[in-house]
Amino acid sequence: MNKDLSQVRVAVLGAGKMGGILLQAFLKQQLFRQEQLIATVAHEERAQVLSAQWGVEVTTDNVEAAKKADLVLLGVKPFQVGDLLKQIRPALNTDKMLISFATGVKTSAMEDAAGVAIPVIRSMPNTPSMLGVGMTALCRGKHVTDEQMLLASRIFETIGRTVIVDEKHMDAVTALSASGPAYIYIILESLAEAGVKVGLPRDTATLLAAQMTFGASKMVLDTGYHPALLKDAVTTPAGCTIDGILELEEGGLRVTLIKAVMRAAQRARELAAG
Repeated sequence: MNKDLSQVRVAVLGAGKMGGILLQAFLKQQLFRQEQLIATVAHEERAQVLSAQWGVEVTTDNVEAAKKADLVLLGVKPFQVGDLLKQIRPALNTDKMLISFATGVKTSAMEDAAGVAIPVIRSMPNTPSMLGVGMTALCRGKHVTDEQMLLASRIFETIGRTVIVDEKHMDAVTALSASGPAYIYIILESLAEAGVKVGLPRDTATLLAAQMTFGASKMVLDTGYHPALLKDAVTTPAGCTIDGILELEEGGLRVTLIKAVMRAAQRARELAAG
């Protein structure tokens, strides 16, 4: 598939949460026009509602959608990917490309299920993609060209940042950036509770904690400085911050977070192994 983006037809098979987020991002950022897009859902009533909402063709026919497309996005649940690929196999050929965002489904498994030497790219986005500030990791199957990887990166840049990794790292990606928002929400909730404990109204404490976390993350991303260096810049001698850091270290926060990612990565490997 070496077409100009304006000529590419895209099918989103399983336009659920992430599929819908991507499709709407394509339209909002004018990456693709409405007539270039087609989506599928399980029920006809839902198809009619989404078609009216998005202004694109929405159907329940996966095979027909795949036939019309140059790029096929697989938005179904991990356990459904194999059956979906077998279902649309008659519509697949080496001129098309598959991109999946199903957790734990390896590119080799998708290539085997497709039954043809089709380019397959595996992605792992996260839930902040809903607001265009997501993080997506991409890895390639054995038939993918550099140009096709660039196209995949461009697609997922509509919902945030992207990084290309070897497939052996995808379980770690799942544990860190895909599961990671849940860890941060717990930290945010705890900081807000602490604010209440020291006398702040709950809404004020939550706002302070959330905006502080956003700002600290932006400092790392925009400056490129190591987090330890930025931490030291906040920590004045004999000040308040060092006392707080001492409590974090005594409570084992650093080790606990590391172990959380390790545990989640192990679970991701178990799921991928079936």
